[in-house]
Amino acid sequence: MSGHSKWSTIKRKKGAIDAKRGRIFTRIIKEIIVAARMGGGDQTGNPRLRTAVLAAKAENMPKENIDRAIKKGTGELEGVIYEEITYEGYGPGGVAVLVDCMTDNKNRSVAEIRHFFSKSGGNLGESGCVSWMFEKKGLIQVDKKTTTEEKLMELALDLGADDVVEEDNEFQVITTTEAFEQVREGLTSAGIVFLEAQVSKIPKTVTPINEEKVAKQLMKLLENLEDFDDVQNVYANFDIPEEIMEAIS
Repeated sequence: MSGHSKWSTIKRKKGAIDAKRGRIFTRIIKEIIVAARMGGGDQTGNPRLRTAVLAAKAENMPKENIDRAIKKGTGELEGVIYEEITYEGYGPGGVAVLVDCMTDNKNRSVAEIRHFFSKSGGNLGESGCVSWMFEKKGLIQVDKKTTTEEKLMELALDLGADDVVEEDNEFQVITTTEAFEQVREGLTSAGIVFLEAQVSKIPKTVTPINEEKVAKQLMKLLENLEDFDDVQNVYANFDIPEEIMEAIS
């Protein structure tokens, strides 16, 4: 299993991505609060907030929850102050792992994340040790059953996307961070339905994992990180053959 978004694809297949709606809401609310705090509560002039609110609406989050989170971010309502931190390290098999956190307690976060790495046979590294292996890109994932590659390619490139890549049962539209919103809105207007649409950190190269035991350890590490409340996103640069993924799923 390879491509630009291996972990998000696996999460959908395994059902490991925020199985409980409350977990989804918690992550999105944190993002709305931080986006509003950094860029203000006006969605028109704050693309990050606008993206977070769209994600909330896609999950059917009540409007009052969204409005409350925005007001907490702008300071109109009292709320927790979250700090954004990215931790970097190596997982089993030498796989590079980035962990984006929003936390109100850095000591708690780093202790837990270090524990997850150690337990899996990996190690938490210094800032910058693996981030250079990733690049920030817009990533829009589309189910192959909903459109043709030709149609999607024509639409996406006309809207300013960099590329459209075929990956297992989906197409992946890759954009710059600057073009992401324009491409997403254009595809939405054209009736294209997304599996996921987000600004992501995409690996420039991948690390092959060809041993079932190592693959299982890696999946456990990534799942433990995803389940930790302080974690917003996890990115990794592994490449696991489909037959091994099926064996450990």
